[in-house]
Amino acid sequence: MYSDDLFKSILTRSKVIAVVGVSLNPVRPSYYVARYLSLKGYKVIPVNPGHAGELLFGETVRASLSDIKEPVDMVDIFRRSEAVPPIVEEALAAFPTLQTIWMQIGVEHPEAAAMAEARGVTVIQNRCPKIEYQRLFGELRQGGFATGVISSKL
Repeated sequence: MYSDDLFKSILTRSKVIAVVGVSLNPVRPSYYVARYLSLKGYKVIPVNPGHAGELLFGETVRASLSDIKEPVDMVDIFRRSEAVPPIVEEALAAFPTLQTIWMQIGVEHPEAAAMAEARGVTVIQNRCPKIEYQRLFGELRQGGFATGVISSKL
């Protein structure tokens, strides 16, 4: 459904990523995806009303997208599919230059996607930017530690 060229374009042009639904618990996927992206040089702005004001990856956790006062290139959504429409609406209102809405694995909302696409925003659903980054930029090695699989030759 999505081309590798599209993923590469998004991951290359995006510099500032707001992660909605990020957890401060290091075993949660939202935490380690946001951490990974920050380690790859993206400015990751965490969004979670339950942790607003706390620090994560050198950034203050914001209660909502509207609390971010700088341009954001991509909004990465770690919330249930039914929670997506108001997040997309808020993102479109808060960031006039928003380029991408990215919904994590298991998160899809065709109507919200259509709303964003009608505004010229690229939408990715049911995929993970960390996985796509690793796959496209050569960080996944079959049989190696990067995939979490230990080779039987070790």
